[in-house]
Amino acid sequence: MDTTVQSKPKPRPRPQVMKLTEAAAARITELTKRADSEIVGLRVGIKNGGCAGQSYTVEYAHEIRPTDEVVEDKGVKILVDPKAVLFLLGTEMDYKADKLQAQFIFNNPNQVSACGCGESVQLTPAKG
Repeated sequence: MDTTVQSKPKPRPRPQVMKLTEAAAARITELTKRADSEIVGLRVGIKNGGCAGQSYTVEYAHEIRPTDEVVEDKGVKILVDPKAVLFLLGTEMDYKADKLQAQFIFNNPNQVSACGCGESVQLTPAKG
């Protein structure tokens, strides 16, 4: 009879949900410094609505909720709403400014389509 103790396999490290470009990190740092109150980072999520079905949300985060997925990249924090994690897995958050507009851009491999105005997207959950 074999009496060796079998140890549990080590859990695989969880992949980082999102990553940031240098431009996005710089903009988040700037927003954090300019905020009227203490913020810990930006909260990113998904809401239903719009002509393609869903849209991204970005807002100031004043606290880290126990259910938030915390992403630390390039010196800033992004807090991902737990309901959005599977839709945002593998996404790169960028920031672009031109003469007409300045906005965060989400380069998301889970995006199936987008509307013509660019405000609404259709997403599918990442395959785990």
